[in-house]
Amino acid sequence: MPPPFIKSADRHAVHGHTRRVRRLRWFASLALFGAIACGAGAGHAADQPYPVRPVRIIVSNATGSSPEITGRIVANKLTAQTGQQFVIDTRPGASGIIGVELVKTATPDGYTVLVGSTTVFSGLPALKPNLSYDMERDFVPLTRIASVANVMVIQASLGVTSVAEFIKYAQANPGKLNCGHSGNGTPAHLAAALFNVMAKVDIQHVPYKGAAQVLSDLLAGHIQCQFTSPVVAMPHAKGGRIRVLATTGVGTDPLAPDLPTVAETVPGYESTQWFGIAVPARTPRPIVDRLHAEIMRALRSPEVRELLSKQGATAQPESPAAFAKYIRDERTRIAGLAKSAGITID
Repeated sequence: MPPPFIKSADRHAVHGHTRRVRRLRWFASLALFGAIACGAGAGHAADQPYPVRPVRIIVSNATGSSPEITGRIVANKLTAQTGQQFVIDTRPGASGIIGVELVKTATPDGYTVLVGSTTVFSGLPALKPNLSYDMERDFVPLTRIASVANVMVIQASLGVTSVAEFIKYAQANPGKLNCGHSGNGTPAHLAAALFNVMAKVDIQHVPYKGAAQVLSDLLAGHIQCQFTSPVVAMPHAKGGRIRVLATTGVGTDPLAPDLPTVAETVPGYESTQWFGIAVPARTPRPIVDRLHAEIMRALRSPEVRELLSKQGATAQPESPAAFAKYIRDERTRIAGLAKSAGITID
């Protein structure tokens, strides 16, 4: 209460000033409380265990494809390690772009993850203008899962038994041989294009919707060659209608240790495909670190390595920084190959 010698009008002014001060102090206290509560909430969210519910793994390839098979091997191990389900959801289409877009626009909370092949990580970014996604801007690459070499397969009726004989046959019949692949810019397409350039042959490239359709036409005699997975090719080669000539990798294929490499005839030739895993940009760092650590643990486990080996694949655990660099290097390499081979994608 103001002193008695203050006039009435002044007393009202003092009372008003006091009330305003009290209100300001109340609002300041409320704001401070809210800030503390928000900070505590954010800290609590960051400290929460991950994962606490099922994780959806979008595979941008079809069921039964190498990315789906290898992704499922890792997903099963992650489920066993964390006690939460890692569920495979195949979303093929548009050379993998459909699956990529689903992950790109998902909530960046670690519960929607991308598994893709060389095509979506490096192939399309190198070959397709105006692509709807940017791997560096829209994603956090975690690691490669595995790499696998293809095998070079030809129609047995051609009567050739080695890469050298096939090159001679192709050079004697320029433009008359057809090599099928599962879409422009795919690893199989790039393997065939690289063979054309390095072996100095003129083999036509025929795009299909999938590798299974390519093999079907090869078995039927409609095309003459294909670069495909050894898991797919080897059983049919035993039937005698197709012949597996060589592996496209730099060394022995675990599924066919006696198979020569294309590089033994065409020095420097190498064409492997690989599969990687990424999460949407802005995924919190603690979740990225936890997920990466669990994937590393899975890829280094003997059981996962053995299961991948049975698919002709080699585990490739690496840091996010190393994977990001590998993606950039592969994009540069593919762009150079495309320029020399005249490959374009509209």
